[in-house]
Amino acid sequence: MFENELVGEILKRYRRIWALSHVSALAEWDSDVMMPKGGSSLRGEAFAELAVLKQRFITDSSFVELVRRASREELNDYERGVIRILERSIHYYSSLPSEFVAEEERVIEAAKRAWEEAKQKSEFSIFRPHLERIFELQRKKAEYLGYDEHPYDALVDLYEEGATKRFLDRFFSVLVPEVSRLLKRIVSSPEFVERHELEDLTYVREDMERLNRFVLTAFGAPWDHFRMDVSAHPFTVDLAGPQDVRITTWYHGRDFRRSLLAAVHEWGHALYELQQDPELCCTPVSGGVSLGIHESQSRFWENHIGRSLAFVETFFDAFRLAIPSIGAYDIRDVYKYFNLVRPELIRVEADEVSYILHIALRYELEVAVIDGDISVAELPAAWNERIEKYLGVTPPDDAHGVLQDIHWAMGAVGYFPTYALGTVLSAQIRHAMEKDIGPLDELIRGKHFGAIRDWLFRKVHRFGSVYPPRELVRRALGEDLRTDYFLSYAKEHYGSIYGVSK
Repeated sequence: MFENELVGEILKRYRRIWALSHVSALAEWDSDVMMPKGGSSLRGEAFAELAVLKQRFITDSSFVELVRRASREELNDYERGVIRILERSIHYYSSLPSEFVAEEERVIEAAKRAWEEAKQKSEFSIFRPHLERIFELQRKKAEYLGYDEHPYDALVDLYEEGATKRFLDRFFSVLVPEVSRLLKRIVSSPEFVERHELEDLTYVREDMERLNRFVLTAFGAPWDHFRMDVSAHPFTVDLAGPQDVRITTWYHGRDFRRSLLAAVHEWGHALYELQQDPELCCTPVSGGVSLGIHESQSRFWENHIGRSLAFVETFFDAFRLAIPSIGAYDIRDVYKYFNLVRPELIRVEADEVSYILHIALRYELEVAVIDGDISVAELPAAWNERIEKYLGVTPPDDAHGVLQDIHWAMGAVGYFPTYALGTVLSAQIRHAMEKDIGPLDELIRGKHFGAIRDWLFRKVHRFGSVYPPRELVRRALGEDLRTDYFLSYAKEHYGSIYGVSK
């Protein structure tokens, strides 16, 4: 796999960079799952020191020279992938002053804690000064990194290699009108319901935990290399490639699909990391290549498997065992409950149809703030105005509006569009998978989750970050990203549930 001598030397020296990333990821998991609130200040200082140390190693002149020399050699695909990723990292860390790198880490750790308090109290004013600093730093970062057309290009490229504002504008210009029309037809359908009785069904947390573990075990979760915990916002972290991957979910005591589908969603992320080729571990090409590709995996498992009639049929007895009161409902009731479509305030609780509109809203606001068209102080009002425009709902407070997501507190400006990219790509992946190994519903009913995992391994997972996102999609699916698969799937799937014609 890695045969070139120069690349071999690079990988030896990269081990210490990997070790720093490993420790940082573990500390980040701890800060979101285990750390007491009072520890955030010193944790921020630790993150700052680790980030600067990583920058020093990556920009070391002798290391940079090794990468440059290797880039001129005849390399195989895996070796070219190593050089590509390292050149991106070298550009990133060489462009940013060390003072900026440290300051960003401190600001982010403080912002995350401020966001938690602000969301709990529903007071944007608590978070506002932190968010103003976040956007100020992101504007500076874009200038440091450079861009061809728009500062947002430099930011989104950090999460989705090669993506630009121009591409995203075209992407959303196709999706938003089509999705909006479908949503309006569903809302006008006689089958539309404002609320489902199952949303109010309560459960015992321990029983729900057992159900989540049962479903993930059926999917193939390797519990000796994988764990599931609880956090305020579900997430996945890769600590050591296929050896240590962790997810979180949440428990609300009612509306059990929220906990279950969050676990299924994060399983999709985790499987991507668990199924990378073990030889990639501890190298620059370890892990998923982009957040869009990553999100395609989580949305595939959550939506195409977790919301399917076949999934409900397959695990219905397990649902009733965990929550006995479900026995009063039949399979079609639960299936409809899993596939509720309605204008929703909260992104992570949104259905597949309206979800795209949630992402478009955030994308537009990010660009507007970067451009200076909207100030951070104006974000709550701008948020409320746009969600009313797209979904016809108005947040009762900031916790249900501008404060609902942690991403901006993490400095992740440019992240949100990857959710839409992944949602669209997940339908394209399903189309390709079914051509190769048969109808997905039949695989689910037969509990042939190994066949699904194997297809994803062969086509996507095993390559880690060896190929850029667009090239990986072409190799796996034989074509570029397309929106028509998602639009056709959404119209057919939800059209059949709500009696809405294409």
